[in-house]
Amino acid sequence: MKPKLLTAHCSLLTEKKNLLAFSAGVDSSALFFLLLESNIPFDIAIVNYGTRENSDKEEAHAKALAKKHNLVCHTIKAPSFTSHFEANARKFRYAFFDSIIEKHRYDTLLMAHQLNDQLEWLLMRLTKGAGVCELLGLEPLSQRKNYTIIRPLLSHTKEELLGYLNTHGHPYFVDESNRDERYERNYFRQHFADPLISKYKNGIRRSFDYLRQDKRKIQEVFTILFSHKELRVIRLHTPSAKVKAADLVLKKLGYLLSAPQREEIRQKNSLVIGGKWAVEIQEEKLYIAPYRTTDMPKPFKEQCRILKIPAKIRAYLFEAKINPSSVIPNS
Repeated sequence: MKPKLLTAHCSLLTEKKNLLAFSAGVDSSALFFLLLESNIPFDIAIVNYGTRENSDKEEAHAKALAKKHNLVCHTIKAPSFTSHFEANARKFRYAFFDSIIEKHRYDTLLMAHQLNDQLEWLLMRLTKGAGVCELLGLEPLSQRKNYTIIRPLLSHTKEELLGYLNTHGHPYFVDESNRDERYERNYFRQHFADPLISKYKNGIRRSFDYLRQDKRKIQEVFTILFSHKELRVIRLHTPSAKVKAADLVLKKLGYLLSAPQREEIRQKNSLVIGGKWAVEIQEEKLYIAPYRTTDMPKPFKEQCRILKIPAKIRAYLFEAKINPSSVIPNS
């Protein structure tokens, strides 16, 4: 069976400058050839972590594949991570993508996450304690600072993508580290996600559709009033929405909250998360901005005070040259 890119995604991608996060594995290879078949323009980016025997071969394959199809291939070699490999690799990977997208002005980042990945995420979050919004970590479309992440293959299983590649004789690599159960994701994949998908894929597919509908309803409890650079001002329709709003907004800004951090937001109205993000509640409004300690002139501070802009937000306004009066919505 040939997986089909969603029509809505195709229409979005045709007129955009697209970058594919490529690994040479099953998922990204399937998306690579599906994009070619759909005449969607794109370039590729691959991170060489140097942790496996095939790492250099996969990078060479990516370069050759790009050359064959007249695409640009962006590559980078990651440093050696001595601890917390998955978290550090993810941080390095997204920093690499961010830099390429900013430098070369790409509009979208295409990622080849599929149905098995969705279920793995849900199961991992479920064991740590999570609500609907946290359980659905992978969205078909999600907005980051200056580009859109699009995941066209979320409704397809790993087995379907593998069948497509084999049927058409398209090349791909198998990552042997995916069976290493020292990594949490691999443990959940081997013992839970893959067996469930193999038996109940259609029902699981429908469940994710229903969960996304429920998530949209939950998100209606807050409204983004102001968004500029990395500053967000959110109106909370109910006080209990502040954790949900903070979690979703920070996720779009590239920061994932831990369970203790969400609890801290629940209990406090003024705090700094991870030493990086200022989170402030003022009346029914939630303010989120990068935490800064820049010296500010007295007139600027006085203007912020009069406008009732929370203290931890002011330094970022000054540094980013955002007019304080523009931050205060009329409604």
